[in-house]
Amino acid sequence: MNKRYLGKNKLEVSTIGLGCLGMSEAYGEPNDTESIATVHMALDLGINLFDTADVYGMGGNEELLGKALRNKRDKAIISTKFGCLLDRNGKIVGVNGKPQYVKQACDASLKRLGVEYIDLYFLHRVDRDTPIEETVGGMVKLIKDGKIRHIGLSEVSAQTLQRANAIYPITALQNEYSLWTRDAEGE
Repeated sequence: MNKRYLGKNKLEVSTIGLGCLGMSEAYGEPNDTESIATVHMALDLGINLFDTADVYGMGGNEELLGKALRNKRDKAIISTKFGCLLDRNGKIVGVNGKPQYVKQACDASLKRLGVEYIDLYFLHRVDRDTPIEETVGGMVKLIKDGKIRHIGLSEVSAQTLQRANAIYPITALQNEYSLWTRDAEGE
């Protein structure tokens, strides 16, 4: 598997990663045994980047990934996201990027994943009521505390990315770009 570096801090990841959302929701009935086998096969193929979020499966996806990577942590780059708020039915009802929530969400993800640190921690969506500088400042504190290693942003504009990067180097950007969505080309 080919590798590449992300960001100025040079996080080395496989050129192909495994998005884990479908293991817990969205694409049919979840099967934990098959999902864990898929993670293990990905590792065997040289894939080291695994992407999840605290809202996938209402936290269950992080638990599943943590279980799959137990005793294999040194072979994996764990990427997870925070910021989206869910109701009891798993519907996104808001976004929270306040620094105190950044810490709370990270601590919960670390517990669900069963790890001591997260390699790449993403803000899932921008909180329009909290300046991006404050959110990223909260994430920088997590780096200083040893809870995360790199910062990522998801679904942000070029201007927001520039403002965030002025606070701390952003390692990765995760925006939709497909045959249907080419919005990023303008920025």
